[in-house]
Amino acid sequence: MLGIIGGTGFGDFAGLSKIHAEMINTSYGEVYVEQGELAGEALAFIPRHGHPPQFPPHKINYRANIAALAQLGVDQILAITAVGSVDPRLAPGALVLPDQLIDYTWGREHTFFDAELEHIEFSYPYTQSLRQQVIDATQRLMAQAEAQALAFDFHPRGVYGCTQGPRLETAAEIDRLARDGCTIVGMTAMPEAALAREKGLDYAGLSLVVNAGAGINDALIDLDGIHAVMSAGMGQVRQILHEIIRPA
Repeated sequence: MLGIIGGTGFGDFAGLSKIHAEMINTSYGEVYVEQGELAGEALAFIPRHGHPPQFPPHKINYRANIAALAQLGVDQILAITAVGSVDPRLAPGALVLPDQLIDYTWGREHTFFDAELEHIEFSYPYTQSLRQQVIDATQRLMAQAEAQALAFDFHPRGVYGCTQGPRLETAAEIDRLARDGCTIVGMTAMPEAALAREKGLDYAGLSLVVNAGAGINDALIDLDGIHAVMSAGMGQVRQILHEIIRPA
């Protein structure tokens, strides 16, 4: 079963039918989960910041979220995130499917192995087979969009720099991220991706660029503009999800 974890701008999953919402008890706390169907397929959805949204990135109970999905029988997780661009070629509205990440966070509960010594292999943090499903679905939609002269700005690779938050980054920090090789910046990919790997779950992230990173241009970050980009871009995210799930 596919699980969706939605972040800012994706707190309510549109399109699910036969929705059953409940609090799932885990060893790490309770989690609000919606189970339902999309295109006839069972799906589980967690709003990452809580329901209603209340947890900033550094206070999210990542362990409980991943544990709840595992308990429900989810074997694939698609994580939806809103991000800033580090690469100036990525304009607001672009969709990025990262293939790598760099973790700049600290102090988060980042492992299930607190009482034992266990190392996971994490060279490639995003599961390639699930990434390919997203790429294939998006390319089909892009072909349809091209025929209808609709814009669809999709980038099948990228490096996600995960910062602590909840504040946005300084211009100097964005410059550092660029030197490190990051192309986008967000606040929630870690420890989410590592915890999914510890549970043996496939994990991929789909990121919507909602603003240019600080210092990339002369303008200050426009928070109202971010919400406008989110509204339009998350519609494309939902299209991709439908395309992934719908029968061939």
